[in-house]
Amino acid sequence: MKKSEINFNISLDDNNVPEKITWDATDKPSDSPSVTDAILLSLWDPEQKNTLRIDLWSKDMSVDEMKRLCVDSLGGMAQTIRSATGDDFMADEMEALCQKLVDHIVKKQQK
Repeated sequence: MKKSEINFNISLDDNNVPEKITWDATDKPSDSPSVTDAILLSLWDPEQKNTLRIDLWSKDMSVDEMKRLCVDSLGGMAQTIRSATGDDFMADEMEALCQKLVDHIVKKQQK
């Protein structure tokens, strides 16, 4: 059986706020770790039947970038729901929410 690993390294400041986040994976095309500004990780706990989450972002990440990350993540989940379950209603509703959120972000930026 093939195994793959994904590793995250988080450098924290004196207040335990992430300053630098890097990640690496055995199946990643590049041999060296890559820098990122945020991690949104969801894990399903089959015993408790709930989601465990790890949300980290560097202190250099802007609020607008965080909003975009959240909208993009929701859009990706909509694609996953559509392809994995065939539930077009749920995917369409999530995509409609993404569009509503994008419109909100654009409106805020225009002020």
